[in-house]
Amino acid sequence: MDRHIVVSSDCHAGLPPEQYRSYVDAKYRDAFDQALPIQVKLTKTMEESFLIADINAEWRKGHEKLLTGAWDHSERMKVMDGDGIAVEIIFPDGITEQNAPPFGAGFAMPTGGVVPELQWAGSHAHNRWVTELVDMAPERRLGLACIPMLWDVEQAVREIGLAHENGLRGIIIPPMWGKLPGYHHPKYDPVWEVCQDLDMPIHVHIGPSPIEEYFGPLEALQSGEATAPSGAMGAYLSEVVWWSSRTATFMIWGGVFERYPKLKFSIVEGAIDWVPDYLRLLDVRYEVTPQAQKLGDYISHLSMKPSDYFRRNIRLGAACMSPGDGKLGEAIGSECIMWGSDYPHPEGSWPHTRDQVVKALAGLSDDQVAAQLGGNAIEFYSLDAEKLAPIAARVGPEKAWFH
Repeated sequence: MDRHIVVSSDCHAGLPPEQYRSYVDAKYRDAFDQALPIQVKLTKTMEESFLIADINAEWRKGHEKLLTGAWDHSERMKVMDGDGIAVEIIFPDGITEQNAPPFGAGFAMPTGGVVPELQWAGSHAHNRWVTELVDMAPERRLGLACIPMLWDVEQAVREIGLAHENGLRGIIIPPMWGKLPGYHHPKYDPVWEVCQDLDMPIHVHIGPSPIEEYFGPLEALQSGEATAPSGAMGAYLSEVVWWSSRTATFMIWGGVFERYPKLKFSIVEGAIDWVPDYLRLLDVRYEVTPQAQKLGDYISHLSMKPSDYFRRNIRLGAACMSPGDGKLGEAIGSECIMWGSDYPHPEGSWPHTRDQVVKALAGLSDDQVAAQLGGNAIEFYSLDAEKLAPIAARVGPEKAWFH
């Protein structure tokens, strides 16, 4: 075949917020009605902080109809075909289309300022809807379930089983745990075990952070009483990936991947340029620091270097790749990189995917391009390449583009 099979490791979908109401359990709909205007107001505040209105409006111009593919099946299919994507991994949406799930659900699932029971309800609502979206094109879509596992491990295990029964193929967990136990704590072992047994990859998505530490109190921003400090965005961008990468740090040092060697974990849209230095740091701490005896034994429960666990168990949903990023596979491990379009977000590749992906993977061999565009994700998500080949033959990017 003269075309590549493309699996986008990072795409987003979500309903306009008011339309989630019918997916929320009836007993929570009064709470939904009360929370909706608060959510809309907060989303607009965050949009003003994160997006430059003029630039965002210019980017959207002429694409308004296709952007409704954030929730509309037919428009979404046009975008996926146009981008050459055979299969997409679907995360919740958020600020860009103002369509995050209710009650603090989504890919952040914060622990502060939320009611756990309602956050579960919001997660259920999104999981129900994304199941329907996947069912409209099951050969093209892989849906992920929101699992706010920090509140109740037993409930999380039940919900993961239900998600698997309903055809969802992985889960999203909160990247920040606040004052609750971190992911090195053994209390979460039942979650890791069920995800390994059911082959349900676990994901954290970049973006969540202690946002008020960067931008100040959100109430003051909403009321206009204050504006964000001039350095807020620079500080946020410099640190935001840390909040997602530390999930891997805690799980590696906690021996999670030692106990569950087939567990699959993905850090999504967190860029990849930080990874070589990160792996070097972990290995130095593993190989050198133990010479300082006063620190005690913190490695005997690990049979491999941290970088070995990373390359075996962890993948990078590499949306928003910069030109030449594909070559970082030489330091990270080419098998770890899974390209993503990040549709429908302006920082992603759409609607200029061909140009972006060719530049990102410039200088790679055909086999390396094939791996990063789709092969690594096919293995990670246990997909059937033979079934995807006819789709790729119709819409996939030509191999000649990358020569």
